[in-house]
Amino acid sequence: MNKKILHVPLTIWLLFVVSSLVFVFFPQIDIFISNLFYDGKGFPINGTLFEEVFYYSVKPLIIAFSLGALLIFLYNFFSKKNLFNINAKVILYLLLTLGLAPGLIVNSVLKENWERARPAQTTQFGGDKEFSPAFIVSDQEGYSFSSGHAAGAFSLLAFALLLKRQRTFWISVALIYGVLVSFARVSAGGHFLSDVVTSFFLVTIFTIIFYSWLMKEKNENV
Repeated sequence: MNKKILHVPLTIWLLFVVSSLVFVFFPQIDIFISNLFYDGKGFPINGTLFEEVFYYSVKPLIIAFSLGALLIFLYNFFSKKNLFNINAKVILYLLLTLGLAPGLIVNSVLKENWERARPAQTTQFGGDKEFSPAFIVSDQEGYSFSSGHAAGAFSLLAFALLLKRQRTFWISVALIYGVLVSFARVSAGGHFLSDVVTSFFLVTIFTIIFYSWLMKEKNENV
């Protein structure tokens, strides 16, 4: 039987802890990965159509899905319908999931206080700021740790879990989109690998917690 902590499989917790320790004690991994996309002068993928599509698509998608859910809820509330099963509990689930992990923890707590310099800002890649490992509070006045775009992209998992039909397919789509956004940010010099990996785990863990608490039926597995 798969042991869980706060409804989250122990495997996910262990992977998060292990990956975090690896990035702290072997920070050169971040430099090595970013160096794969550095040509000695800059990050060529930065500013390309590929990078910009994934950079600028995250916020509109989150707004569109959130606004759509809210409008359906209002329609159901006033018409006494049950379109797509969007009720007050669903709205609360989305508010908590989107607001806590990508909103409060990543963008307000981590990015505003850790001050980690982005790859393109560090001396290793042509900048003037010092590199600092993940999870180590810095004084470089940067916003690299952790990735807001990756967190936003992976938060679409919250919407995918609400779907009853072809749920596995839509979960896969959400995760693939998150990976592509993460790749775009890392390859463009906007984030280190540890930034996007941390955002992935934070969003996934809190999404599972709130889904299990508010939405999961007794005979349903996530």
